[in-house]
Amino acid sequence: MNKKHDSINNNKHLPIYGPGPFIGGFMIILTLIAILLQKNDLILKGRINAPARTIMGVVGAVLVVGGIALWIYAVPVSKIDDGILHNRLVTTGAYAHVRNPIYSAIMIACDGILLMTGNICFLVLPLIFWVFMSIVLMHTEEVWLRKMFAQEYEEYCQSVNRCWPSLKRYRKKRS
Repeated sequence: MNKKHDSINNNKHLPIYGPGPFIGGFMIILTLIAILLQKNDLILKGRINAPARTIMGVVGAVLVVGGIALWIYAVPVSKIDDGILHNRLVTTGAYAHVRNPIYSAIMIACDGILLMTGNICFLVLPLIFWVFMSIVLMHTEEVWLRKMFAQEYEEYCQSVNRCWPSLKRYRKKRS
């Protein structure tokens, strides 16, 4: 019997939340700090003029809505909890477009909120979010998934981005 089946029989599976609260919390807290700094006029540099601020606001709103939609597509629609509980690598739905859609959804929504502040100084935060998320995931979930799913996960990684959704859809190779 292989490890995958042993872990199912022993009711062992990956953590439901993994590093999610840590990653999401980090991004949300930095976004809230940026909003507070902006609202309290503590960062005066980087504010842009009204026409550009309007464009950034619209793009930001689209990103917030997109982030929320991605989260919905990743959690209830793609049924990630079922995949975790049954030790199944989920590669369909939102997971066919990005390997970590829940974290990506939070990142995209926070990026949108930062754009809506109309302050270009905060545009460094999306890069920080991406780097932070990539580093944490490489040392936690990706290690777990490589151990659990081996070659199947490697093939999936070759075709699907870690953090940014792609319109290209993952299709599992048939053996």
